[in-house]
Amino acid sequence: MPGQQPASRLNNEAQSLERDRATALTRARYDRLARIYDLMEGVAERRYHRWRDELWQQVEGPDVLEIGVGTGKNMPYYPPQVRVHAIDLSPAMLERARRRAAALQVPVDLRLADAQHLPFDANMFDDVVATFVFCSVPDPVLGLREALRVAKPGGRLHLLEHVRAETPLLGTLMDGLNPLVVRLVGANINRRTVENVRKAGWDIRSVHDLDRLGIFKHIVATKRS
Repeated sequence: MPGQQPASRLNNEAQSLERDRATALTRARYDRLARIYDLMEGVAERRYHRWRDELWQQVEGPDVLEIGVGTGKNMPYYPPQVRVHAIDLSPAMLERARRRAAALQVPVDLRLADAQHLPFDANMFDDVVATFVFCSVPDPVLGLREALRVAKPGGRLHLLEHVRAETPLLGTLMDGLNPLVVRLVGANINRRTVENVRKAGWDIRSVHDLDRLGIFKHIVATKRS
């Protein structure tokens, strides 16, 4: 009908502006936290390191993209046979990743980039990996669609994520606390990431609960051949 297209275009532009604003805020938060990020997550990392190791043992490559490399916490687990390209939104986090890569002598192509607009051609990567990243991407479905675009047909997605609890009471509590947590550290604690992976067009192969409450999950999905 006449008039619908301009209204739709205006709505898309408004959504894009809001996403750009949220992306800028996310970048600023992680730039601010970069100096203390590893210290801040020190206790949690005692549990995470085993999950990271188990995930990377499933990465076959040879061409791998890591989305949200952060300070480079996954670098000790990169398999020796793969070629890793890694991106992060935050310049300050990426600088710390560069230092870690140099200290560990890990060959990795590090780039400043947004998960929602990946600077790679379609069908480039055998595996796409992200660990505790899509809780922070302003538009997670858009980011997961970008991951799908750059994956090869038959390529694999490997995620470690914390998600909204399925139990009604805890899920409601997480919803209530989420705005405060986002303002403090930039991460959403009530994302429905398994659903978002499906919405983005991936075929889910497995979802493994890593804790009793089902908040932490290891998700594996593939791109249709």
